[in-house]
Amino acid sequence: MARLPLGRFLLDSLDWSLRSRLDALAPERLEVPSGSRIRLDYTPCLEGRAPVLAVKLQETFGWRESPRVAEGRVAVLLHLLSPARRPLQVTADLASFWANGYPEVRREMRGRYPKHPWPEDPTTAEATARTKRRS
Repeated sequence: MARLPLGRFLLDSLDWSLRSRLDALAPERLEVPSGSRIRLDYTPCLEGRAPVLAVKLQETFGWRESPRVAEGRVAVLLHLLSPARRPLQVTADLASFWANGYPEVRREMRGRYPKHPWPEDPTTAEATARTKRRS
């Protein structure tokens, strides 16, 4: 007999209206400015912390502030990753990161990842999941 994960079983037992309400409050994936749909990690919520979105930094260009869930009540904790998917910054305040932390990250990473875009103003730059060469 095949075993169903408990979470999937519980979700499948909800009627359509409850399931769509849950999806609106706590979406499984968030669409980032690059167009990618990235899975949210709600595991930290079990300990009262914010959900986590691990995303490459270049895919967030254009976002002026951190995304929110639960009808805008909960800021998502962003794990901003390098092109090699290594952590560069963890923030729930993207606007502050763009203003204060990004210039240093940009300075350090431009030499390390020259094929990837590192614009001076990431809030107006086009988000991408690709290198400069392939864009």
